[in-house]
Amino acid sequence: MSTDEQITTILDEIESGQAVPYLGPGVLAGCHSSGGDAPMPADSDSLILAMNNGRPMAPKLMFEFPRAAMNLELKKGRSFITRFLTDLYGEKTWTRAPLHDWIAKTKPSYVIDINRDTQLQDSYADTPHTLIRGIARIGGTDYRFQIHSYDGEIYTEIEQDAVDPTLPVLFKPTGSPLPDPTYLASDADFVDYITELMGGFAIPTFLKEKRKGLKYVLLGMRLTRDTERMVMSDITYDAPEHRGWALIPEATDKERRFCAKAGLEIVDAGIDDLLAASPILEAAS
Repeated sequence: MSTDEQITTILDEIESGQAVPYLGPGVLAGCHSSGGDAPMPADSDSLILAMNNGRPMAPKLMFEFPRAAMNLELKKGRSFITRFLTDLYGEKTWTRAPLHDWIAKTKPSYVIDINRDTQLQDSYADTPHTLIRGIARIGGTDYRFQIHSYDGEIYTEIEQDAVDPTLPVLFKPTGSPLPDPTYLASDADFVDYITELMGGFAIPTFLKEKRKGLKYVLLGMRLTRDTERMVMSDITYDAPEHRGWALIPEATDKERRFCAKAGLEIVDAGIDDLLAASPILEAAS
């Protein structure tokens, strides 16, 4: 199957609800500060530099954002990480990502977003939806998620048995600033979250049912870091043998081996190629 045919299939599967967009840091490439040209920190390296006042950290800490965040959490406290992410994604204004403009038009019934910004939620600002965000290292509950219902104006926290199954689901495992700041950032957060994810306590029951048999389309995801790969593998549990597609231009051998084992079909294309082929954008142009 040619790349064009793969993309056509992917668009059809997303439109029919059989495939779920799974958004990684690459979907935010090209986003800049409003009124300026500073790029939005989204991937591991840029987040570490932003968190450390533009200075690189030791090579072993630069390997992955959770490792660097753990180092600064131990020095400055967990609240430092929360303040940093809230200021970055909740206080600053950024230009829109083209993929999020596309999502705002297509309104998939289920989207997974491992970024911590608000653009996905903004894309559904005029649409009632269910927001699920990951939490970690918190007492008083066995679960590692918070659920909010959005009525088109405000978010209200609800229990999982009160979810309206007809509404779109936005799943942000690593959190966001809205409606209140909560994030997974440090190694300790991810150890706790992934442990409970594997145990079934980080996914609401209704979503475990909803995801059965669904395929996934990984967008803006480079599959070279263990933490992101573990989170993805557990969140997409109960997928068919062909788990879906990963749009990765010039995939590395490591990515190809992982995708072959995970049942993901690599598409040698980028987000721009997907958007260029979308009939929705053609109709709007």
